[in-house]
Amino acid sequence: MEIYKAKKENYLVQLDTINKKYNSISFFRLISIVLFLISIYYYLKTSEIVLIVLSVLLFGLFVFLMRFHSKLSFQKQMFNALIEINENEISYLERKKIPFGNGQEFNDFHHPYAYDLDIFGEHSLFQNLNRTATFIGKKTLAKQLLTLLPNEDILKNHDAIKELKDQLDWRQQFLAFAKISQDTQSSYETLLKWSTFESTPLSRATVLISYTSPLLFLGVFIAYLVSSNSVFISYLSYLFVFNLAVMGKFYKRIAIEIANAENVDKIINQYSLLVGKIENETFQSKKLVDLQQKLTFKKENASVHLKQLAALFSKMDSIGNFVTALLFNGTFLFNLHVLKALIQWKKDHAEALEDWLEVIGEFEMLNSLANLSYNNPEFIFPVINSNFEIEFSNLSHPLLNEKTRVGNEVTFHPQSFMILTGSNMSGKSTFLRSLGINMVLTGMGSPVCASSANVHPLPVLVSMRLSDSLSDSESYFFAEIKRLKQIMDELEERPAFVLLDEILRGTNSDDKRNGTIEVVKKVIAKKAIGAIATHDIEVCLTTNDYPNILTNKCFEVEIQNNELHFDYKLRDGICKNRSATFLMKKMGVI
Repeated sequence: MEIYKAKKENYLVQLDTINKKYNSISFFRLISIVLFLISIYYYLKTSEIVLIVLSVLLFGLFVFLMRFHSKLSFQKQMFNALIEINENEISYLERKKIPFGNGQEFNDFHHPYAYDLDIFGEHSLFQNLNRTATFIGKKTLAKQLLTLLPNEDILKNHDAIKELKDQLDWRQQFLAFAKISQDTQSSYETLLKWSTFESTPLSRATVLISYTSPLLFLGVFIAYLVSSNSVFISYLSYLFVFNLAVMGKFYKRIAIEIANAENVDKIINQYSLLVGKIENETFQSKKLVDLQQKLTFKKENASVHLKQLAALFSKMDSIGNFVTALLFNGTFLFNLHVLKALIQWKKDHAEALEDWLEVIGEFEMLNSLANLSYNNPEFIFPVINSNFEIEFSNLSHPLLNEKTRVGNEVTFHPQSFMILTGSNMSGKSTFLRSLGINMVLTGMGSPVCASSANVHPLPVLVSMRLSDSLSDSESYFFAEIKRLKQIMDELEERPAFVLLDEILRGTNSDDKRNGTIEVVKKVIAKKAIGAIATHDIEVCLTTNDYPNILTNKCFEVEIQNNELHFDYKLRDGICKNRSATFLMKKMGVI
């Protein structure tokens, strides 16, 4: 946390310096334009050549100061973003708030574990991991949280995250660029829609007119300046009207081409800065090098192509200004040339545009995981195997307070399936979620909350926290049966890691017990690895029939000084204590 505090203070000092320069430049810019207007005024009165020279110099100074002012404005945005980034990390680590997007829009209640394991929503895994600021970054992180990678890709992510972990300055600057972009789903989808929208090239006749008419206008204008013959003014007016008529014919097409593209030029320009940040860094890990190489297209860097596209959209914005559009198009068919350039850019580069944006998303996702690793140096990268062996040492839930969370030793071999017992509040559900979350993190190449781990990454299938679906007219019980059917169907395709928490609650005790036993038998017959939590001691007796596959584990509660004491430590065997009876007696219920 101290590093974030130090960085925040450093950036505040630099921002103060930038603000002073910014204010000074604003003052001198104002003075230069005032002096420019004064010099023009006195030139018109006196016709002194020195005044026109002075006015030209003052205007040049004004343009220079404008550019410098714009540069300082961008630097202000950067430092403000960097300060916010470090403030957010400080608030997060002090556990005051989680100032990051929760990804609720990506929640999928039909996914095998998204809702059950709190992957999205308030205080979710996504919200705790999320250090993205573009839509494609959020989308990539969300998708990765719901997807199991092949072992080879998991190991590539390990190397990439380890490399990015210690590049704190680079990661924060990358995030600052992304924050400044103010990217949204709408702007992202608008850009992709534009890139895939088929644009017919301009006809040869139109291209010919786009060059000859402006050249003719320029020639007539020069002829007027040389001869001062007023007849050329008439010709200029005819050409002006002709050019506007040509533009009128293409106005609707231009409007379609740039539909809903307001401010997209600024966002594309920020994409180019993000891409440039990647292009200009030297990476060692294969994953990062491969992503970097995707940004070379037709022997040029993607950032160059994106800057060109941003400039074209910026120029096309001029059609929205009536005076500018009238002047530029009546003389030089300006927007027609921009339209032609946009169509050509699309033809030459559109095929690669989505790939470039996906690279940005991948880097934001990897940066998020690198940030997790940086903030939690005690987290480890699991050893990956293909032998269906899963074991964790000191396993805990990564979102719990590191000062109070309790780790446990967990092994799923030689016995591959655990029957878990324990009273309410003893830690069963938290333990199951710890298993599920760490398996999800393993499957995406992230570090996990354990001191050591040796894991065969598997699909995660969970039935833990379903809800009534009023929109689908489903009861809790029917929703649970559907989820169990989904799990069985998935197990038909391939082995998986299965977590079940107190299933079949919506039926009577005998039906629930018998149904649970049959579910356990079917799950282990399909080679699943995992655990089931239950209060039915009879279910635990199933281990007698399958001693090589099933094992009994429990969380116990102790009564100390007439109070319940939970140590949240996993033990061998079946839970013996009955905390419910004790609590009801203590509170006078029975």
